[in-house]
Amino acid sequence: MSLLNIDAFRETPLQMEPFEFLTVPGFVKQERIKEILADYPKVEKGGSYPLVALDYGPVFDALCQELQGDALRHAFAEKFDMDLSKRPTTLTVRGRCRPKDGQIHTDSDSKLITVLVYLNENWDSDGGRLRLLRSGDSLDDPIAEVPPNAGSMVCFRNRKNAWHGHGSFDGIRRVLQLNWVTDAAAVRQSERRHRRSAFWKRLNPFRRAA
Repeated sequence: MSLLNIDAFRETPLQMEPFEFLTVPGFVKQERIKEILADYPKVEKGGSYPLVALDYGPVFDALCQELQGDALRHAFAEKFDMDLSKRPTTLTVRGRCRPKDGQIHTDSDSKLITVLVYLNENWDSDGGRLRLLRSGDSLDDPIAEVPPNAGSMVCFRNRKNAWHGHGSFDGIRRVLQLNWVTDAAAVRQSERRHRRSAFWKRLNPFRRAA
């Protein structure tokens, strides 16, 4: 049984200005959230982790497999009018947010489409809410704000002006980041970077968990 509401994604119009994006509040089926959270990897420090660096349960694994599967690939290719048939994916996991995270930025040129899937219950903080921005100058000029509630998804095409960021937050903030990338070299580069980061975090257990 699918964990994703791909039909809701297909039915949501793509916003075109100032860059292509859309949000789907119930992208992960709400009746499966508790199972997914029970199987979510224990991420005690900030930063992004590749799946190979983590331990997790079967329902979380099924979610990751579906995110990288053909059905979702076809839906995104149709929605963004892009040929993704030969584009590989990267998938990373976050479990905690540090006060320094969320600074305004655009993604690297190797990323074609960014998909963020949130898995947090009862988000009450003003910080940690992703904002898609009209410019790279301020968080106070958003075109959309996305609370990282359980099951919510935001995606966008990586343009030069696809600015985004969020207000400071310190604590648990679970998010999966899926990217279609340019080629296998971009996958290898991402894996090396995140594996190296995960290694140093394990090597230094006294580093403050954020």
